[in-house]
Amino acid sequence: MNALHETRPKSADSEKITINLGYVDLGHVDLLVEEGFYSNRTDFIRTAIRNQIDRHADVVRQAVTRKSVDLGLRHFSRADLETAQAAGQMLDIRVLGLATIAPDVTPELARATIASLAVLGALHASPAVKAALADRIR
Repeated sequence: MNALHETRPKSADSEKITINLGYVDLGHVDLLVEEGFYSNRTDFIRTAIRNQIDRHADVVRQAVTRKSVDLGLRHFSRADLETAQAAGQMLDIRVLGLATIAPDVTPELARATIASLAVLGALHASPAVKAALADRIR
């Protein structure tokens, strides 16, 4: 028996967004889905976004290099921040993708070790840590 391949990203690997489309644009999307070009509206939208990202790949690569941005998923554990604190280092965090700060990181530890935080994408951290870093988040 063939195993089904899950094409939908897991919730931990994606962020939900909402968009507004005009009725005519939405009708075009629905027509392409109905004609079998895409499995559903979400498939169309993901494909369109990926095509635009690919179209501008050179600009993205140059900006990532110029801005010294970590690309992809970047996780900061309590141990990572404690190591930085022990070394007397303050982190300037720049991520294009998903930045996560572990749930066991205290607001005090975050403020003591994170000088700035810029995320193009999504930041997952406790509400207390986000509040503690509010003045350092760009």
